Amino acid sequence: MIKIIGAGLGGSEAAYYLAKRGVEVELVDMKPEKRTPAHSSNGFAELVCSNSLKSSDIYGNACGLLKEELRILGSLTMEAAEKTKVPAGGALAVDRDKFSDYITEKLRAEKNIRIVCREEEELPKSGIVATGPLTAGALYEAIEKRFGGSLHFYDATAPVVSADSIDYSKTFSMSRYGKGEGDYINCPLTKEEYYHFIDELLGAEKVELHAFEKREIFEGCMPVEVMASRGKDTLRFGMLKSVGLEFEGVRPYAVLQLRRENEAGTSYGLVGFQTNLKFGEQKRVFSLIPALKNAEFERYGVMHRNTYLQSPEVLQADFSVKQNPDLFFAGQITGVEGYVESAMSGLLAGIHAYRRLCGKETIVPEDTCVCGALSRYVATHSGHFEPMNANYGILRAGFETVRDKKEKKRLLSERALQEIIRFQEEL
Repeated sequence: MIKIIGAGLGGSEAAYYLAKRGVEVELVDMKPEKRTPAHSSNGFAELVCSNSLKSSDIYGNACGLLKEELRILGSLTMEAAEKTKVPAGGALAVDRDKFSDYITEKLRAEKNIRIVCREEEELPKSGIVATGPLTAGALYEAIEKRFGGSLHFYDATAPVVSADSIDYSKTFSMSRYGKGEGDYINCPLTKEEYYHFIDELLGAEKVELHAFEKREIFEGCMPVEVMASRGKDTLRFGMLKSVGLEFEGVRPYAVLQLRRENEAGTSYGLVGFQTNLKFGEQKRVFSLIPALKNAEFERYGVMHRNTYLQSPEVLQADFSVKQNPDLFFAGQITGVEGYVESAMSGLLAGIHAYRRLCGKETIVPEDTCVCGALSRYVATHSGHFEPMNANYGILRAGFETVRDKKEKKRLLSERALQEIIRFQEEL
């Protein structure tokens, strides 16, 4: 039997992979008895920041490429996403409740998985630790004592509003550059409306964070008010940009996009509006956007701490502990950042743990694919270590003579898929 602590994306992937191969798994998770500050449901693999798994473009976006690599490897996350996806233009977004329910039911139905509701307090001698970026309590202290150097940054989530409270007379439906079938609700702002919104946003009250420092904010999930503080036009060239959203031949001064949160289309998330404003201030300031004047907020944005290991000191490229190859870590605690990346680390940790149980050496995919490049990133000393998303920059260099960026990405993607197929066959 192998113990897996944590039933988020990483732990769920690892548990499912091992169980399908006849390995008895004890999956330990503190839900439903206890939740972290970021969680709101009792299900496994809960998506807390947004319902988007980012781009679906396999040949032009590294996260889209990573999703295809995971499909080839038989990922449960990708299976669940396909079954529960909602319209989102060129992105893969899911009904987050159905997504979590799908994975939870799969794990509960698997005869080789024994689910234990318990808050683990000690590090096991072997198994997989996938307790996520909000690891706390006695287990956090055990990890800190064993490895030291645990780091953290602050992450934020965006608000969600009810669909029937949106003023559709002040919106238009369209995906950027026409990708998709009008999957986003666009809320335009005039120049005057935009700068009034920015002024109020900058003056709004924030939730006080203890020991908070600006350098601890993760760039990939920056609160909208922090972005606005960098300059009044920052949002207009960022999450409120109107490029590719011309309506009736006119490009708005700024545009907030709303993305469907569930299959029924009863809830919409404010795209890119992660925030640390007080709840009342979120209602007041975001309602200044004309289409959201009477919006009913089903969920407010929150900020929380994300913890990750100083992985180059602790982990090998197969996600095992350097001092104990029978103990693996998976998920965002390893220093990969993002839903798909977390699922990837869990699936690979499961693959590596299975080979170890079978008395075989672990095999790490080459860094010509995203799986291999991210695996090596978390285990490689390169100065200052910080969480990493999927990106083409971490892939092994190649095709330097190709000047066209789009063509170069296509070639890198084709090479990556060849490598992940080779890796799958070697397994």
